Amino acid sequence: MTAQRFRGPVLPDGEPRDLYVVDGRVTYEPRAGAETAAEGWIVPGLVDAHNHLGLEDGGGVDDDEVERQALADRDSGALLLRDCGSPVDTRWVQEREDLPRLIRAGRHVARTRRYIRDYAHEVEPDDLAATVAEQARAGDGWVKLVGDWISRDAGDLTPSFPAEAFAAAIAAAHEHGAKVTAHCFGSDVLDGLLDAGIDCIEHGTGLREHHLERMVANGVALVPTVQQTDKFPEFADAGRDRFPAYAATMDDLHRRRRDTLMAAHEAGVELYVGSDGGGTGRHGYLAEEIAAMVGLGLPAEHVVAAASWRGREWLGWNGELGEGDPADFVVLDADPRQDLSTLARPACVVLRGAVVATRV
Repeated sequence: MTAQRFRGPVLPDGEPRDLYVVDGRVTYEPRAGAETAAEGWIVPGLVDAHNHLGLEDGGGVDDDEVERQALADRDSGALLLRDCGSPVDTRWVQEREDLPRLIRAGRHVARTRRYIRDYAHEVEPDDLAATVAEQARAGDGWVKLVGDWISRDAGDLTPSFPAEAFAAAIAAAHEHGAKVTAHCFGSDVLDGLLDAGIDCIEHGTGLREHHLERMVANGVALVPTVQQTDKFPEFADAGRDRFPAYAATMDDLHRRRRDTLMAAHEAGVELYVGSDGGGTGRHGYLAEEIAAMVGLGLPAEHVVAAASWRGREWLGWNGELGEGDPADFVVLDADPRQDLSTLARPACVVLRGAVVATRV
């Protein structure tokens, strides 16, 4: 394969270098005759750590739509996707060299009639552990639980399952080598999940100081999906007449979400970036989530790292673009830590060593 040369500062250290791509891998050894494919800031492939490839408002979608979603993510520079629940089998995406790398979590696991229709496996507590074990075997090292949701009986957010059922399910996933993450809006579910050894929390708007201390001590990550949590007033308004307690809870969580996020950062919780693409979100808008997190007060350099080299390391991939590493990276016009807007229009996207997208 003909070598290609990319020139510019290479993050995270920002040292200007000539980076060559040969046979899908990175090398810094000069290659005679290599043509310069692009120049700019070279950033390890972006990571969407909360993605729902194959999901839209009504549930699962066909393969053509999955492909469109994946291409939208790829062309935005998101080259590694952590699926957080999908009702369709997306394993075929992993066989496509032109589509992002995908870490699948199988299908959400929720309580019966306690989640969005047609999204999840819906079970009762006695069946939770067995269902989670099944999803652990079917996925790529992750399982997604719906930790809390509105209870029509209680009229408010409540834990989806008893603490002992969560504990048995998380233990079953760990026995099968899978980590567990959970959708969590409120506070009441968090102690039970942390007691059970959960690995990650999604959204996390109900986190309190004592939860944050435990997360840091146990290495539990947080993916805050701040564009999604900014929709809480809409959720509250939709339920205000019938479920006033739920509406009040969602309003309160929204009012405090910036303080909660900043407290998590200041406590040292590992934060990662997820667009929640699919369902109520869109694909190809990771740059908007990065900007939204910074807009709430997080340092830009921290968020960019979380969306690139730190996120990759967390998910078991190469963080920095070292000698011999897979050539997955984006080329930008400016340092994204100084100019977030450059993330919205990558000059060049390289996946598995091939230039798969360029700015028109």
